[in-house]
Amino acid sequence: MRTTDGAQALVAYGASGEITVTRFICASGRIRHDELDQDGLRRWIEGRDPITDEARGIPQFSSRSDLVLDGTINAPKTYSIAALLHPELADEFEDLQDRLRDRIILTWQRELNARRGHGGVVREELARIEVVELKHRRSRALDPHIHRHLWLNAKVLGRDGKWSTVDSRVAMKLHTLVNAEGELAARTDPQWISALAKHGYSLDAAGEIAQLAHAVGPLSRRSNQIETNRARLLGEWLADHPGQQPSHDILQQVDRRAWALQRPNKPRRLDEDEWELAVRREIAALDPSLVVPRTPIELTAVSIGAVDRELLAARAVADADARSASNGGRFSEYDVRAGAMRAVAASEIVQERAMLQELIDDITARAREHTIDLLDDATRPSHIKGYMALPTATLKVDLGAQLDALSQPGVPLTRDSVALFAAVSISTGAGMDGDQLDAAAAIAGTDRLVTITGPAGAGKTTVLRIAHRALQHQGRQMIVVAPTRKAASVAALEIGASASSLHALLADHGWRWFRDSAGQEQWVQLHRGDVDPETGRTYLAPLHYPLRRGDRIVVDEAGMVDLRTANALARVAAATGAGIAMIGDPLQAAPVGHSGAMASVSRRSTAVVELTAVHRFRDPEYAALSLRLRDPATADAAKDVARALGERGHLLRVGSDETARGMMADAWFHWAGLRKRVALVTATNDEANALNERIQQQRVEMGQLSTRRIALGRDEQRILEGDLVQTRRNDREAGVDNRALWTVAHITPTHVELASITDSGDIRRVTVKYAAEHLNLAYASTVHGSQGETTDASIVGPGVDAAGLYVGMTRGRLSNEVIVVAGTDAAAREILAETMMRGAPEVTIADSIEAARAELRRAAQVVRPAPPHVDPFSGPVISVTPTRSGPSIGL
Repeated sequence: MRTTDGAQALVAYGASGEITVTRFICASGRIRHDELDQDGLRRWIEGRDPITDEARGIPQFSSRSDLVLDGTINAPKTYSIAALLHPELADEFEDLQDRLRDRIILTWQRELNARRGHGGVVREELARIEVVELKHRRSRALDPHIHRHLWLNAKVLGRDGKWSTVDSRVAMKLHTLVNAEGELAARTDPQWISALAKHGYSLDAAGEIAQLAHAVGPLSRRSNQIETNRARLLGEWLADHPGQQPSHDILQQVDRRAWALQRPNKPRRLDEDEWELAVRREIAALDPSLVVPRTPIELTAVSIGAVDRELLAARAVADADARSASNGGRFSEYDVRAGAMRAVAASEIVQERAMLQELIDDITARAREHTIDLLDDATRPSHIKGYMALPTATLKVDLGAQLDALSQPGVPLTRDSVALFAAVSISTGAGMDGDQLDAAAAIAGTDRLVTITGPAGAGKTTVLRIAHRALQHQGRQMIVVAPTRKAASVAALEIGASASSLHALLADHGWRWFRDSAGQEQWVQLHRGDVDPETGRTYLAPLHYPLRRGDRIVVDEAGMVDLRTANALARVAAATGAGIAMIGDPLQAAPVGHSGAMASVSRRSTAVVELTAVHRFRDPEYAALSLRLRDPATADAAKDVARALGERGHLLRVGSDETARGMMADAWFHWAGLRKRVALVTATNDEANALNERIQQQRVEMGQLSTRRIALGRDEQRILEGDLVQTRRNDREAGVDNRALWTVAHITPTHVELASITDSGDIRRVTVKYAAEHLNLAYASTVHGSQGETTDASIVGPGVDAAGLYVGMTRGRLSNEVIVVAGTDAAAREILAETMMRGAPEVTIADSIEAARAELRRAAQVVRPAPPHVDPFSGPVISVTPTRSGPSIGL
């Protein structure tokens, strides 16, 4: 949180009768607490003693300084429903959160540090931290969602007696451990689990209360509808009050009106009893059995001595490995410990937290045996990502060896010969540049490994069309594959070559993949005569995509291919004599798994061509600017790009995420009114879902959509006739591809009819079962949903990473804009420039070792243990024992 007004921050969270919050002071493993009023909270947030007003260290005047780090104690929504239905469980849930809060505060005090010395190279252990707790009973949509915010003050007291700023880099990387503590408490705490059992409840494999899980979806849909109502009402107020910002009272009125819309017996003022009664009625309407007392069930649990510790260690490594894709497969001691805690949480053990520590420590130690240490046992802080899972390290080495064997130089076609094929093509030839001719010549040549890289809009489809004609002339086959069947289908239509998803090609050549008991992905290849475990039939040979020596496998959108898939592809090429051409942009969306496959092929390719011209955009100046946006060489270069985007009107600054969401929704209606397509690119799936449902509801209110016929979509989204949707799973029988876009043409009791957005006469029918599992609204999507799309306009929302920014800002032919939440234009440009910067790709083990060493060099190091110079509890503290029914701050 970046704020300099503690009172405003407190009011933003809402307040009950007493406008105070609890401050927790933690030092040397001991916790005390007192209450802060608005003035005290303001002083505390601004980095001063809340009682004496004495400054703590050097004041932070920058608008971008982190004054408070906000952590959330969250839990599955079924816990909040149970607490609402049963007052006794509400008390037990509060106690559970109290225990978890103390554990998190102690973890922060033990693990975090400050920095000392020139450049902050010295790690200073902490003697004291301070945390403010805010309690919530409801979501902003006024649905049950019990959670707490823990505000960790950035000002911390070092063991040397000096106040300074906490090392926020460590705090961010510690977050995974804090989250794991929450999951562990929710699933293993004996008091909580016993209380659930007394009320007839048990946990399912996902940690939800099994008997209440089916109510979450309908309540969430209602919550999303309330968010939509709120956004509309707030927009109306802002339109009626230009230049003004709503007060806390106005916001509360908006919240209550949004909650009451379309509910019977709308309350004028919402008190606690009315709210609880109304929500209980809604739950009863969903399922009357949910409000009927349940028979207690016998508590069953696994004992600590009965668990398979090696299996839990393997799961811990698999968990850390799965979360390490954005760091080249590297993870830290924190990541391993968090994985161990999640493995214990899912083991059905029920035990006091202190009794679990030995098990967690043992699993963590065993897990490290399944890793390689990239820093050769060097002493390092626990947040440094210096480990790698053995399977991932082996995969990198194996892929390199496979590609080395394929790296056989050949002879490309000449430019003149390729130009002839271009000239006789139906729609190509004119306007091809030299790089495109060279790229087509390389693909149609005889080099076993070819790499074609280029920015978005560089004309790669034209290159493939010409290469296909040249290969046909030689009697060689070209098969185009892509990470998704949607992309492959587009390539097949535009190029005329055989095409499939990459996984379909590999499956045809005997590859099968699955997850083992530890959750680690495994790939095996069937050979002639093997029994296929999926079908029970004998595998003989490829049926759909046979390959011969000299054929060319072209991988489109190759930047999205992960290491495991690339390794299998390399083995197929080696066995058949085919060549591989990777074509794409490694600076666009990364794969879901471990990245680096395209870069690894590029390093070993004997024919590499980079396309530099951009042909997509109507504005040639923006085309040139998009190349600078793609990969700025320095921070100053990124600032220059951000400045240029701002000057040209591509950078839109807003004051809040809510305003950004409204601007993106308005943009959709603007471009739709012009009969143009617009891509709305969001940072997260949750943000995309919120925007999707907002646009849908607004279309309903405008009369563009009708609610007469409704289908349920993925995550129980409401699907209406006329909606823009996306299919999320390949289905050969229905003829739909993963991530293909459609308009809902008609809904029947058994099927949903989908019309292609590019050909309204192309109608496909999916079952309502398919729709419920694999169909979602698609007015907005994340970068992976936008990759490969070309639209008329594009709007990129706040919070995207470098790849999301670049992909989003290169979708639109006519217009591309990015929205940044910031207080000033200068701050918006700075945020945008930071977003553009990327880390170096970690293709090999050597790359990962160097990246780990670089991270270690940047980290503060322990020089010598220093005894505390002061009493960490010195200073005024008004000790108050907060009651369970104390200040409950909720919207």
